Amino acid sequence: MKLLPLACKSIYNRRGTAILTVLAIAFSVTLLLGVEKVRKGARLSFMNTISGTSLIVGPRTGAVQLLLYSVFRIGSPTTRMSWESYERIAARSQAVWTIPLSLGESHHGYRVLGTTGDYFKHYKYANRRSLAFDAGKAFNDVYDTVMGADVAKELGYKIGNELEITHGLGHTGLSTHKDRPFRIVGILAKTGTPVDRTVHVSLEGLEAVHVDWVGGAHLHNDHPTTEKVRAMHLKPESISAMFIGLKSPQDAVMFQYNINNLKSEPLLAVMPSVALQELWDAMSVAETAFLAVSALVVIASLLGMITVILAGLNERRREMAILRSVGARPIHIFGLLVMEAGLYSAGGAVVGLGAVYLLQALSISFIEAQFGLYLPILPPTSSDIFLLSGITIVGFFVGSIPGLKAYLSSVADGMMVQT
Repeated sequence: MKLLPLACKSIYNRRGTAILTVLAIAFSVTLLLGVEKVRKGARLSFMNTISGTSLIVGPRTGAVQLLLYSVFRIGSPTTRMSWESYERIAARSQAVWTIPLSLGESHHGYRVLGTTGDYFKHYKYANRRSLAFDAGKAFNDVYDTVMGADVAKELGYKIGNELEITHGLGHTGLSTHKDRPFRIVGILAKTGTPVDRTVHVSLEGLEAVHVDWVGGAHLHNDHPTTEKVRAMHLKPESISAMFIGLKSPQDAVMFQYNINNLKSEPLLAVMPSVALQELWDAMSVAETAFLAVSALVVIASLLGMITVILAGLNERRREMAILRSVGARPIHIFGLLVMEAGLYSAGGAVVGLGAVYLLQALSISFIEAQFGLYLPILPPTSSDIFLLSGITIVGFFVGSIPGLKAYLSSVADGMMVQT
């Protein structure tokens, strides 16, 4: 007896219930594959928060801590590296470019980053994508500032608006530099990285707001004019960290070793990819939890399929009796129900896969713009095929439960005395 054509006809006769069962499985498969693709996209976006930077250098601390405050703007360095050390490192022949970073100020809870124009030239993210401007340009004057996309959007800033930065972190900080306002000259395009939530000013700008400060206190009796400040030769004494781009990736290990063993000042150099991997591994619990929830949804849908088949067995006694009368054996009844369950799960897997690609095609631009997650549309990977094959095979196995019940019922019906 050919079970596959018979199973297809049987499913067609109950197409309403079959469609709902397939859709339930397809929904769970869509969720499972969707979570997997988002997980991979999140990992890729996380690892691409900074791209093309060979080393991050800062005062001696932990590698993750250095990564957190220099790249993610989380926390603050316990100490700072001297400007002299920065200049000596930047002057080394292996260094193609360097970017100094200075943190410590804020604006309505957003971190203020002091840097140079090289930041907009050399900082890259997401597989070496350069920073771009939605409006305006990079800072040129001491009191110019460039806003990240999220800062400008959430605070409603436009080119030409003025703002004041605050000494310290948080929404209130310690003291606002009301006498030294900055003017917005540029707004960066959305990147999906911490750059979006950063206010960028020049190193000279950070020094300018502190020209009449001594030991963290504001000297009210010494207040140079804005023009006088612009004429000053402003240079920082220290910075928080620096990014380095080297001529060759092969130079990174030796360059890192030399910096970590400097005698003049205790510094730490880390490779961004290594530190990012270490940080991602620390967050792997949440990643596992998402997959576990998705797997439970798939299991629930397969259990629902068993329930539907079991519930319909009593109504199908006439069908089973007809099959027995035309020569079907109990093993054929068993195989029929197993085949139906397998077709349900296979159909759900195929529909679910198609739904994932459809949703991905419709939302890829929105997700990248809003969340910075890049989810490229690629052919099914080996892991996708493994998951779908596993769901289909499990469907065949769980179909053996109602199949066994039908098998035993068929045997009992066959032993009944006909009157």
